[in-house]
Parts: sequence; C-alpha cells; structure tokens
Amino acid sequence: MNAPTKPPRADVEILTLGCRLNAYESEAMRALAGEAALSNAVIVNTCAVTGEAVRQARQAIRRARRERPDAEIIVTGCAAQIDPQSFAAMPEVTRVIGNAEKMRAESFAHAHERVAVADIMAVRETASHLIDGFAERTRVYVQIQNGCDHRCTFCIIPYGRGNSRSSPAGDVVEQIRRLADNGVPEVVLTGVDLTSWGADLPGQPKLGALVARILKLVPDLPMLRLSSLDAIEMDDQLFELVTQSHRIAPYLHLSLQHGDDMILKRMKRRHSRAEAIELCQRVKQARPEIALGADLIAGFPTETDGHFENLLSIVNECGLAYVHAFPFSPREGTPAARMPQLERRTIKERAAELREVGATALNRHLNAWVGREATALIERAGLARLPDFTSVRISPSSQEEGAGGWGEAQPFDDLDITAPRSSSKDLASPHPPPPPLAGRGMKLRFTAHDGQHLIGAAA
Repeated sequence: MNAPTKPPRADVEILTLGCRLNAYESEAMRALAGEAALSNAVIVNTCAVTGEAVRQARQAIRRARRERPDAEIIVTGCAAQIDPQSFAAMPEVTRVIGNAEKMRAESFAHAHERVAVADIMAVRETASHLIDGFAERTRVYVQIQNGCDHRCTFCIIPYGRGNSRSSPAGDVVEQIRRLADNGVPEVVLTGVDLTSWGADLPGQPKLGALVARILKLVPDLPMLRLSSLDAIEMDDQLFELVTQSHRIAPYLHLSLQHGDDMILKRMKRRHSRAEAIELCQRVKQARPEIALGADLIAGFPTETDGHFENLLSIVNECGLAYVHAFPFSPREGTPAARMPQLERRTIKERAAELREVGATALNRHLNAWVGREATALIERAGLARLPDFTSVRISPSSQEEGAGGWGEAQPFDDLDITAPRSSSKDLASPHPPPPPLAGRGMKLRFTAHDGQHLIGAAA
C-alpha cells in the first residue's frame, strides 16, 4: 500500500460515473494525480454497465471540453477499458488509460502514450491504496475486491474489470483503521462481486471472516456497510454478523436481477426465485429493522407477460424497500445481445411499471418510519441518512436551531431507534469545507415524507 504525500492540484477535476467502486477509485486517482504532479486536467472515470451509461460518458467528455477548453481530458474506467479506440477517436479526448493503469501514478504523467490500455484479464492482483477520506466526509468506500469470475449473459463488466481478485485482509483492515482514526463515521465495503472476496487468497476465506476481523480489529469504527451482495453466496458467518451486529448497517442491497426462474436461467444467474425469497425472509426474521434493496432488469430478451409478472411480484415477496430498476440494454459482445429482443417500447413500458412498483414499496417503507425517532448521519446541508439507507430531509426550523444551525449533534455510535441505499463532481476537486456537523449524528423525529425522503425535525 502506498500513502501519497503530494496533494492534488486544484485544477485537476475528476468526473465519476457509475458504481461505488468507481467512486473509491476516483478518490485514489485524486491522490495519484497529485503524486504525478498532474495539472490542468479533467479525468473522466466512465461506466459501461448499460449503453446509456456509455452515452452519458461521452456527454460528460464533450461538456468537460466545453467548460475546460485548455485542459487535458483523460478518459478511463470500464467504458474506456472495453472500447478504448472509440474514446481515443473523440476530438475532445487527450488520452485514454485502462482500469489497471488508472491505479498507477505514472499513468498520469503528461508525457505518456495516447492510449494505454492493457489486457485486463491478465491482471492478477488488486492494488490497495491508502486514502484518508472522501470529499463528502460522511462515508468512505473501501475496495476489497475487483473483477468477476461469473459470466451473466447480459453483463459486459468482466471485460472492463477482469477476473475476480481480492485485497488481502491485512491491507483492508489497515485502510479502515486509518479512516476510523481520522474520524470517518461509516465505511462501505465495495467491489464488483463482493461475496467472491477471498476465493483467490490462501485458505479461501469467506467475506464473513473479513467482516468479523474488521469489527474486532477496528473497534473505533462506528458503522460498517456492505455494498451489493450476490444472494446465493452469503456465507453463514456473514449472515450471523449482518443480523446480529449493531455495527453493521441494517441495509442490504442484493443483486437479484429478476424474479422468474426461466429468465434467471437465461441470465445465467446462480439463484432461483425461491432462494432469493427465502434469504430475504430469513434476514428480515432475524433482524426486523433491516431494509432490503435490489437491482432488477425489465424487458430481458424472451421475457413474456408471465415472466414480467413474476418480476413485479418479487418486490413484495422479498419485502424490498428500494428497487433499482433497469430497462434491459443489450451490450455488444454479450450472449443476451444475440437473444430474441423485445421491442424498445415494451421494455420502456415494463421498466416504468417496475419503477411504479418500486415507488409503492418505498412509500410503504417511509410510512413505517413516520412518527418514530432515530439518529441520522448528516451528509450535507439539509440532508441526512439513516443506517437503513433511508434519506431524510431536515426541516428548515431544525436547521436554524442549535450549534452551527443544525440542532444538537450526537456521536454516530449512538444509534438508538425508537419504534411505535452516480455522476459526482464533488469527488473531483480538492475537498470542500464540510457543512456544519457533516458526518455527525442528529436525533430526529419523522413527521412525514415526500415519497423519496423522510421529513425530520430535531427530536
């Protein structure tokens, strides 16, 4: 692990699209760019999960050139890894670097080849980078794993990230201890296929063993959060910790993708509908306050009306609070792109209906919070988040009260709950001053919601 000593320059901006892992890597690149003395540059960290994500990356590049006509535009991330020449052909782009190259300081030196993208499948290790925090100062993503050994028929990401490889447990613990010592209230473990962590390490430890080690060796960390999990790979120790430890956030985001067994088989997923439902029910039974979210895809090739009904119904069967609904988007080079496709109109209609079901589920979740009190983590002015990932808008009257205009703050480890889960320019430039009490806990009473956020007042 390396600890950069040179701070990044103010004229280096990072535009982050896509997943939490990209967010972590953007923060590492911020420090690496400082080591390389990079100046007057915009780094675009792209996503390739859908065709729309690639389109947005191109838009971001063109916008960056308009806003910074004299800056060097460096494009990286999964879309650049998969199709580097198409980005190199854009007149706005100065250089293209791959996903492995972007984690090395020398890649950001000005004197470098225009396209530097190696074979990602040849990468066998995950480089660890020490970071002290994130621009938002509330929660920090820590990479524990990269790549994926599975080949879901719709997914292009293994070709952008390579095969699965794990960060050593000692490196992960050291990183999290460093963050806890700097007062970070919440750490999110992230990766491409999080539950595959350890399979390539000596003894093949499971994710549950790593989580247990973190909780034991970093006792000053108030809250540990897990990013997206593969439902079929949740080991027994991880299940026990998630359902029994108050230091693990009561929120799980599951990579379900669909609710019909035939579509799951055609997706080459490794769980069945019944297994997904059974896991969700077990988790909720063991820890009733936990909230569940999931990725779901509407309009997958060959999806019939009956298949789609099974997709909609799994939202309620699994007791989901958050639904990340994707319209199916064929990615060239994947098996799903060669399957019989649905009409785009049908896909859009089904995705809209899935979002409506998701909105109903979120409303049900928010309704259950109204009239209760809990400590929420302040993220920025007027906005906080509960441990179960529920977003909270703080009423203006509460913001006007108390120290710094935020009412009475509480340490975030005081997580009492009284009963009756992106493009980011903020990750790009030097850390802005945090809002008053950002990263601190605030006891709130929830009086209403707006369909997306709870409305909270100082309790």
